[in-house]
Amino acid sequence: MTDPANFRLRVTFCKQGRLCMLSHLEIARALERAVRRAGLPYAISQGFSPHMKIAFGAALPVGVGGTCELFDLQLTRYVAPQKALAALQAASVADLMPSAARYIEHTAPAASVAFPKSTYLARLSALPEGGVVVPETVTVVRKKKEKTLAVGEYLLGELELALAADGDAGDASVVAQLRFKLESKPTGSLRPDVLLANCTDGAGDPLRAVTITRVAQEA
Repeated sequence: MTDPANFRLRVTFCKQGRLCMLSHLEIARALERAVRRAGLPYAISQGFSPHMKIAFGAALPVGVGGTCELFDLQLTRYVAPQKALAALQAASVADLMPSAARYIEHTAPAASVAFPKSTYLARLSALPEGGVVVPETVTVVRKKKEKTLAVGEYLLGELELALAADGDAGDASVVAQLRFKLESKPTGSLRPDVLLANCTDGAGDPLRAVTITRVAQEA
């Protein structure tokens, strides 16, 4: 819960490169260390196990990157957003670099639930022959139990297949990219890597995503 006496700073950062292979918990710990290195006046919880008052946005699966990830940090005194951002940038590694910071109301929804719709961009190993075939259902295993998810409940719109240049203009190669949007529900969500692992091309061969990146989050 946000203390009205504190200042609530929402920070946007990226998760990319080799750090895409870190878990959500490992990312959280790395960001907490960056906040400490930045010297910001962060608030600390009360009780038997005091900890930094920081809350993170919706978790990404291991191996999935993001350009617009969020965390909310409570500060005990006001620091100008640009000054706070500069301190965080100086204390962060390139693959977890903050890009924006702003203050939000203490009554604003948590970043983990405020933006249930996520747009992803997946780079494929090859151009799918005959387009992309999306399954109607996906079976996942959670807590040793199988669960069948209806893809239509989570996938918003169609998967958009496009060709894009990769590299400098002089020696750029053409790669296949998929753009799609998923919506998280109060009852659960469909992971982007799980969705793509169950998609096939027109010939029935499975798709192979080289990279998957969350490029937008919205309410």
